[in-house]
Amino acid sequence: MVANLWEAEKANAVSKGVEELVYRSNLLGTDRAVANWGGGNTSYKTIEKDFRGRDVEVMWVKGSGSDLATMKAKNFTGLRMEDIRPLFERDEMSDEEMVAYLVNCMIDSKHPRASIETLLHAFLPFKNVDHTHPDAIIGLCCAHNGRELAKEIYGDRFVWVPYVRPGFTLSKMIAEGVRNNPKAELVLMEKHGLVTWGETSEESYLKTLAIIQEAESFIEARVNESSLYGGAKYESLSESEQKDILAQVLPIVRGAVSNEKKMILTTDSADDVLKFVNSKDAAVLSQVGAACPDHLVHTKMKPLYIGWNPNSRDVASLIEALNAGIAAYKEEYKAYFDRNKNEGDVMNEAAPRVILIPGIGMINTGKSWSNAQVSGALYHRAIAVMRGATALGTFVSLSENESFNVEYWPLELYKLTLAPAEAEFSRKIAFITGGAGGIGSVTARQFLKEGAHVVLADLNLEGAQKLAAELNEQYGENRAIAVKMDVTKEEEVEAAYRESILSYGGIDIIVNNAGLATSSPFDETSLKEWNLNMNVLSTGYFLVAREAFKIMKKQSIGGSMVFVGSKNSVFAGKNASAYSTAKAAEIHLARCIAAEGGEFGIRVNSVLPDAILQGSAIWNSGWRNERAAAYGIEPDQLEEHYRKRTTLLVNIFPRDVAEAIVYFASSKADKTTGCMITVDGGVPAAFTR
Repeated sequence: MVANLWEAEKANAVSKGVEELVYRSNLLGTDRAVANWGGGNTSYKTIEKDFRGRDVEVMWVKGSGSDLATMKAKNFTGLRMEDIRPLFERDEMSDEEMVAYLVNCMIDSKHPRASIETLLHAFLPFKNVDHTHPDAIIGLCCAHNGRELAKEIYGDRFVWVPYVRPGFTLSKMIAEGVRNNPKAELVLMEKHGLVTWGETSEESYLKTLAIIQEAESFIEARVNESSLYGGAKYESLSESEQKDILAQVLPIVRGAVSNEKKMILTTDSADDVLKFVNSKDAAVLSQVGAACPDHLVHTKMKPLYIGWNPNSRDVASLIEALNAGIAAYKEEYKAYFDRNKNEGDVMNEAAPRVILIPGIGMINTGKSWSNAQVSGALYHRAIAVMRGATALGTFVSLSENESFNVEYWPLELYKLTLAPAEAEFSRKIAFITGGAGGIGSVTARQFLKEGAHVVLADLNLEGAQKLAAELNEQYGENRAIAVKMDVTKEEEVEAAYRESILSYGGIDIIVNNAGLATSSPFDETSLKEWNLNMNVLSTGYFLVAREAFKIMKKQSIGGSMVFVGSKNSVFAGKNASAYSTAKAAEIHLARCIAAEGGEFGIRVNSVLPDAILQGSAIWNSGWRNERAAAYGIEPDQLEEHYRKRTTLLVNIFPRDVAEAIVYFASSKADKTTGCMITVDGGVPAAFTR
């Protein structure tokens, strides 16, 4: 049941007017069973001073593209009511006319574009109005017999309006319905949602909750859990089995949905999802259509349901079903677009946004982790709506053409334009070894700045986690994750990639950067020292690259590997035979992989830096003293020593190396593989040409 979150003390602490509207809106949006992500809208009418000091009636309404749960005062738009009211006398008004007209009603041109449903609020004669999409209400409004059942619940207190896409016509229908029913306390919008109102913010909020709770009680009295969605057909796999299978299939799914544009994947095995996908009716119910018009842009009209028996544990047959299902879905989506397109429509990605698998749960796709999460969150709401609708009767949805006209509605698509523009590495996943170190951390920031999702793999898990938290605070939730990995341990490398796949769906870029260094005269180099360098810098780089190669082949969408070598990869460093030999082997390994990877679109290149003293764990270890001794100088003289030996007379910093790494991983180097870039200030002895 939805809960009353209103706290009088907090409400009284905010200033009256828009700030109180913000408080009410945030409460409504906090509970997703009340308001969808990005959906619903609220308003408040008051008297304000205009720029000439005159009293004018102003309606504050949610701005397009914001979310009730998180919006602030800046996300509301103020409009002059004296300019809007005359519109009620019109018989019709196009969307284009409405948008243009409302721009002229704004009290401040800097305010966001007003909500699509602004006129709904303006035409109702109430101080506070709330339009929400509660699960219980939409369940009622998506039942074939919803209008008749509403009479049992609300008597003559409601107005029912048939489905009409939001805009002038729907707004006028709602206002006329309320005017014609003096007892009206709410409006039920067929296949859409709820409208309520009140004299105060608190009254409006509490009315919304009370109306929802009446519907919830009515539905719950009729729900039979054992026969819900036709009853259970399959049993869920254990959590460990789910993850094992997902780790195998997600790269294949990611490749299949990414042939137009790359997608990030998320997964969801929540109880409500599993109950639905395991049911007898899920295959049919899931194809009826969207549970709410607001879902369509993020979930499409239908999900992809995979008819697979989880009790078989047959992963090969699941992979076959996924590949066939995704291919068929894309063809069907293209046909759906062609049947319904209007002049000027441009087809979105044809791949499914929601994939349902019995026994396992749901896979969601999106241009980012957060975007995929939105698709998943909205499908949770769809499941809740179907739960209510099927308990009451038969679940019904919009027609195909109605669905298309919402999915490709310019006013709905406008919201998507408010998101930040995609960047070079948007939709890509970068896996960085030594991710918590100097070069690794700066490289991670560069990738994130340009849109990537990043996996920080490091022996120092605590340092990687601290960095990931800092990066997520700056760039957004779950843009970076930390995994513990010793590059010399095969099982840890495999586990780190598995965690990455379960988090994002696959891998596009790896930066082989984990390192160490030792120094000693050749005749004093122990076997232990030799093996240490070889294990980390050769074997470790082999293990990391090999697992990435397997994943990239599964995805079939190419990939990029960047090896961080050293000046010593091509230069015989004094008193560094073990380190130099391992670094040389590392770079030759990169060339070998490049030769094999070309046919799969996998590029492999190397960056050769020198003397990165800043922020380096290696240079803060015994290596600094050892290298100083090799040159017969003091440790604090090393930085100047290295600067003077370069032809450019410069020192090299982590950012310099990061920029070379990012270049190789970028589209600018799409036709470059098996190559090396030196980032050493120009050490003639290490020139590669």
